Amino acid sequence: MSRGGNKMDGLLGKLGMDRKMALGYFGVLIFMMGDGLELGWLSSYFTDHGLSVQQSALVFSVYGFAVAVAAWLSGVLAEVLGPRKAMMLGLSLFVAGTLVFLTFGITSMNLAIILPTYALRGLGYPLFAYSFLVWVTYYAPSDKLGTAVGWFWFAFSGGLNVLGAYYSSFALPVLGEMKTLWSALIFVLLGATVAIFLNKDKNHSKKFENKSEAIKYLLKGVTIAFENPKIGMGGIVRTINTSAAYGFVVFMPAFMMDLGFTRSEWLQIYGSLWTSNIIFNLIFGIVGDKLGWRNTVMWFGGVGCAVFTAAFYYVPLAAGPNYFVATAVAACYGACLAGFVPLSALIPSLAPENRGAAMSILNLGAGLSTFVGPAIVGAFIGLVDTVGVIWIYTGLYLISAVLMKFVTLSKKEAEEAERVSQEEFQNVQKA
Repeated sequence: MSRGGNKMDGLLGKLGMDRKMALGYFGVLIFMMGDGLELGWLSSYFTDHGLSVQQSALVFSVYGFAVAVAAWLSGVLAEVLGPRKAMMLGLSLFVAGTLVFLTFGITSMNLAIILPTYALRGLGYPLFAYSFLVWVTYYAPSDKLGTAVGWFWFAFSGGLNVLGAYYSSFALPVLGEMKTLWSALIFVLLGATVAIFLNKDKNHSKKFENKSEAIKYLLKGVTIAFENPKIGMGGIVRTINTSAAYGFVVFMPAFMMDLGFTRSEWLQIYGSLWTSNIIFNLIFGIVGDKLGWRNTVMWFGGVGCAVFTAAFYYVPLAAGPNYFVATAVAACYGACLAGFVPLSALIPSLAPENRGAAMSILNLGAGLSTFVGPAIVGAFIGLVDTVGVIWIYTGLYLISAVLMKFVTLSKKEAEEAERVSQEEFQNVQKA
C-alpha cells in the first residue's frame, strides 16, 4: 500500500496532486505570473530605449546570477527555516526589489542603476518558488514524486512563461510598459497570500542543536555535489535545461521581427512554447514514473531539445513569417523542455537524508540557467551571430544527454529513498 493512504484520493488524487497542497500550487502559479510578465519583451524595451543587445544581455546575466544565488539558498533555507518562512523571505525580497527597480532603475535607463536594482528583484522568486518545491519533495509519496514535481513545474512555468506572456500581449497596448510592470505586484501579493497563508498543510523543517550545525548544513548545499558526483552532474544538466529558453528572450525577438513577425505575435509564439511546456510537464512527470526518470531526461529532454532548438531557428527562416508554423515549432521545443522534469524527483532521491541540500544543487542549476543563457548571447552573438548561438545551445543539449548516462539511481539508493520517504510521511501524520 502506498504510504499516502487516503491523502491522494478524489479527483485531485487521480491527477497525482495532493488536495492539501493544491492551494500552494495555485499560489505559485499566480506569483510566477507576476514575476514573468516582462520576460518576453523587456529586452526589446531596453534596446528600444538606448541599450545595446550586449548591454541587455548583461542585465539579464546579472539578474540570472542573483537568481542562481537565491536558488541555491532556497533548498537549505527551506530546511533550516521551514518552507513557509523561506517563501515569506522570498516575497519580501521580490517586493523590495521591484519597488526599487521601477522607481529608480528603469526610469533612468542608467545601466549602473539598472544592474543592481533588477538583480535585487531576482533574489525573490527562487526563494519563494523553490522552497515550495522542497516542501513538495518531502510531502509527496515516493511512487508519485515525479507526478508531484510535474505539477510544480506546471504551476511554475504556467505562471512565469504562459500567463505572464499572454497577459503582457493584451496589457501592453492598454496599459503601456510601466503600468504593466507595476501590475506585477498585484499578482505576486495575491499568489503569496494563497500559497503561504491559505495553504494549511504542515511543512517540514530540519531541527538543529545550534547555529553552527545550521551553518554546516548551509555548506552542505555545496559539498554534496562533490560527495556525490551524480548530484553535481544533475546540477549541470539542470543548468543546460532552460539556458536556451532564457537566452531566446534576449535575441529571438529581434530575429523574429526581422523576419516579419510583430511583437504581439512573438509574445504569443513564446507563450505557446510554454503552454506546451506546462502540459508536458505533467505528461513527462507521469512518463518518468513509468519509464524511468533518467531515460526520460536523456532522450526526451536532452536529445529532443537539441533537435527543436535548431528547428526554432531554421524552420522560421525557411518558412518566413508564418505564425502557425513558428508556433508549432515553439510548442515542440516547449514539450521537449519538459522532458527534464523528472530531475526534480531523481536528484533528491540520490540523497534522501539530505533532500534539501540535493535540491539546492538542482535549484542552483535552475538559477544558473537564467545567467548562462543570456551570458552566452552576450559573449558570442557578436562573433558567431544568431545561427552560431543556436548551435551552441544545441550542442549543450547533446552534452546534457551524455551526462545523464551516468546519473543513475541504484536499487539500494531507491530502497533507501523509499525508507526515508516512509518515515517523513509518518512524521507528517503525527504533526
